[in-house]
Amino acid sequence: MFRFTTGDRAELYSAILQAFGAANERLETALGLDEVRARLRTVGWLDSTHDDDLQEALRKLREWQLLDVVQNHAENYRTAEEYERRNLHYSLTRRGEAALAGVEHAMSVLAATGALQTAVLEAVTDRLDELYVLLGDPASSDRRVFTTLHELEGHLEALLANTRAFNGELQRLLRAEGADLATFREVKAATVAYLQEFLLNLDQRGQAVASAAQRVEQRGVRLLHERALCGAELPPLAGGDPAPAWLERRQARWEGLRAWFLPTDGSRPRVEQLHDVARRAIVTLLQVLDRITESRRRSSSAAQDFRELARWFAAAPTEEDLHRLWSAASGLGPARHAHLAHPDPEVVPPSSTWAEAPPVEVSALLRTSGRTERFTRTGKVRDIGGIKAARAERARKERAELEAAWDILGTDGPVRLSAFGSLEHAVFERLLDLLGRALAVRPDGSGVRRAVTSDGRVEIVLRSGDGGRAVLRTSRGRLEGPDYLVEIRSPGGRTGGPSGGGRMSERRGLPRPEAGGERTIESRVGVNAPVEPREHLPAAMAREGAGA
Repeated sequence: MFRFTTGDRAELYSAILQAFGAANERLETALGLDEVRARLRTVGWLDSTHDDDLQEALRKLREWQLLDVVQNHAENYRTAEEYERRNLHYSLTRRGEAALAGVEHAMSVLAATGALQTAVLEAVTDRLDELYVLLGDPASSDRRVFTTLHELEGHLEALLANTRAFNGELQRLLRAEGADLATFREVKAATVAYLQEFLLNLDQRGQAVASAAQRVEQRGVRLLHERALCGAELPPLAGGDPAPAWLERRQARWEGLRAWFLPTDGSRPRVEQLHDVARRAIVTLLQVLDRITESRRRSSSAAQDFRELARWFAAAPTEEDLHRLWSAASGLGPARHAHLAHPDPEVVPPSSTWAEAPPVEVSALLRTSGRTERFTRTGKVRDIGGIKAARAERARKERAELEAAWDILGTDGPVRLSAFGSLEHAVFERLLDLLGRALAVRPDGSGVRRAVTSDGRVEIVLRSGDGGRAVLRTSRGRLEGPDYLVEIRSPGGRTGGPSGGGRMSERRGLPRPEAGGERTIESRVGVNAPVEPREHLPAAMAREGAGA
């Protein structure tokens, strides 16, 4: 079938078949000798072919069953030469049409580069959703079902063809080592960016196609193919009914769709394998780019260095320049260390040779500066008076803030946690610290929890409330939990606050619990009480039934 593509006249044979293909596009099924010659010029054949050569080529194509010849009796011929030229009409056989299509497909594959297009995946999903809607509407047209299914299969074929072509180009690119490193590097960098953009949301798109295919299968794939067959309106054939073969091809296409996105055997979908191939290609391409970059950064070889040095020696203008170049290149300067002696010269006899004498330590500065030691000025002592004053001021400020916070939180007896209401954030952090310490210990027999700060100067007593809820608000948010009975005091029993009347009970006029109460005295807390971690507070309040 493809014998016409080889030999001395392969170009003429191919041009003749292309001429017949162009005529078929214009619905011209038969061509005479003159019409064949005219069509050859339209397909780009500019060589002046003799009639004998053209007729011989047509005869060969007939012999290979690519062309068929018929006689045209509808015209009147005046001469025998006119009869020979205009009587015989040639047309493509089925083998000729297949051969022409095969060559065109081969040329298109050679010219194609392939692409990974996410738009094709979205188009497949859209067509599946449209088929789902059409199958759910009995009044929809079967022709519409056929055209939608045809578009779906076209998108799927485009996806497979582009993926195969791009994968082939990608593997060839991974094996290629181009001479032009700049172009080679740009191509690989662009390919990496292209693959990264394609992999973005690839999993979601593949899952969308699989979900759409499942919805169509719920309506019935067999029903889909039967309605599409009715809408296809296949012409009758002499060899038999074309419907079974048509349905078999549709089923094979659907199985191919499932293999890519929803395999029936439980194996990995091919779209995920494409994901793995693309990721491995990105890693390989990045490694190749790193090797190219490192090869550019790598210093030249020793042979190249010596050749360049020889060129410099040849271009040196004077003898003095030659000596300077030799000293700079080899580092072999004058023997300035010959005057150095052993730390204890008496142990080395004067008659000892250089090879037998012990080595003498030579300073590294001797080569660069001509001196054996370096003398520098003593460094200045930094004045830290400003730093000490700033730290002292910051400590005083922190102590004042801590005093004010404990003064606000100090109670004259048990109060409810909800009584604190709105607090400044710094005061709220101190309260959280105390609550966290109390909730971290086990209650005693009466259900009371007691905890003190690390310096032992502030104590909190925590009792269960009546089941109510407390809400504490700050400028940064709110905390909700059980409405405990809270008592903040000093274990030493000192009375009186630092500001005289800044306690919670006196400042807010809080009611004291009548039952289970305990008389306490007001105290001033110690300064510089450190803030302990409160990571255990939410969990502890959650165990008490709070939603924090």
